[in-house]
Amino acid sequence: MADKKDKPFISYKLRGALVCYSIIIIPILLLGLFTYLPVFWAFQKSFYDFEIGGISHFVGLSHYIEYFTTDPTTYISLVNMAFFTLFAVVVRLSLPLIVAKLIISIQSERWRHFYRILFLAPIVVPGVATMLIWGGMIYSSQGLINEFLRLIGLGNYTHAWLANPGTALIAVAMVGFPFIGGFEVLIYYAGLSGIPESVNEAALLEGCVGIRKFFLIDIPMVLSQLKLILILTVIAGIQGFEGLIILTSGGPGYRTTVPGLMMYFNAFSFQRFGYACAVGVILFVLIFTLTIINFKFFKSAEELQATK
Repeated sequence: MADKKDKPFISYKLRGALVCYSIIIIPILLLGLFTYLPVFWAFQKSFYDFEIGGISHFVGLSHYIEYFTTDPTTYISLVNMAFFTLFAVVVRLSLPLIVAKLIISIQSERWRHFYRILFLAPIVVPGVATMLIWGGMIYSSQGLINEFLRLIGLGNYTHAWLANPGTALIAVAMVGFPFIGGFEVLIYYAGLSGIPESVNEAALLEGCVGIRKFFLIDIPMVLSQLKLILILTVIAGIQGFEGLIILTSGGPGYRTTVPGLMMYFNAFSFQRFGYACAVGVILFVLIFTLTIINFKFFKSAEELQATK
């Protein structure tokens, strides 16, 4: 009798499971078709020399050997990429967190809401528009920086910031100043808002307030958010090249070139798709390795509590 009673329940669970799997099967298929399949295709084609519509010729590891031995852009592009990534990591793990802490310290909920909207506003500005504004209105010969220098009597220091090899790299890195975009601020704000009130009250009773509380309590409690921002920043720093195409196209010379930019040029300017796939595979391996290292050594607040 027990078996007969269990069968309808098991059948109901089976139907529910089938419905759930049928709902997610289409997104999984689309993800595999447009994300995973191109990745495997790139791995395979990195061993071939080919053009779109042409015949593929197997060349083995020659593309990888060329990239690390004879390509003149390899090492300077890797150095530039490391500089952009480390710079972005430093500013995105610090300045938005400070701003989020300042916002949450405001007593008035109305003003906290106002500042959240204020710092969220830059998100709605397209990235291309941001790059065009910086390139045309701030760094150009008649841009904001040069006009300000002329206004204060330092006209001799005006020059083309993006065309000068001595300033191009730092000028590109400074795009987005003061680096308190809405995404990071909101992520940190959510983390700080999630700190239990009992923790804040205990810190107040112990006299742990102000900067001391910020370093000893607030930062350890938002390690999950810091970990997320770190991973996203590293991935974006290694992959990113869209802004460089708009601002400098990798110039002057190779001064602002990064591997992602050379991958793009090799594929769509030089028609060396096999070599571009090899560069893409190298970037994939680098991102995957750094992500694994991040997960292994950068513990979130929940993981630290679980190990205690």
